Amino acid sequence: MKKNIVIAIVIGLMSMFLCAGLACAAGKDDAKSLVKQAAAFVKYQGKGKALAEISKPKGTFDRGETYVFAYDLQGVMVAHPKNPALIGKNLSDVPDSDGKLFRKEIVEKARVKGSGWVDYLYLNPETNELEHKTTYLLKVGDIILCCGVYKEYSHDGD
Repeated sequence: MKKNIVIAIVIGLMSMFLCAGLACAAGKDDAKSLVKQAAAFVKYQGKGKALAEISKPKGTFDRGETYVFAYDLQGVMVAHPKNPALIGKNLSDVPDSDGKLFRKEIVEKARVKGSGWVDYLYLNPETNELEHKTTYLLKVGDIILCCGVYKEYSHDGD
């Protein structure tokens, strides 16, 4: 029990030092790091506590535009700090603005590879603008932890 408390404190302190406040500059490394912190939280605190913390607005895993969210292996949203109305919904057949079924890709990549990146268009809840997003995913047991970053998108074939 003491080990769990110490791990939770260490994760919290790492989070504070890695990104003071909500307005940190977010990049792919930040997204991957935040997902790995959430995975450690799942391991040491259990899935239930982790999903509750992930769903908490301005909680440990919500850094403004950079936040962890989670799906189950069927594409059902099981945690989201910005849009709790999505929790409990199977979103695998809901495309982005370009028609891409990115959630199906997230689930498939999680099942086959266990981790990776998926690109898509998404409404940024901080700016209320449709933006390009790349999301890191990591399968942890029977859930998929995700964290995306909005990015400037090059139109020259990149």
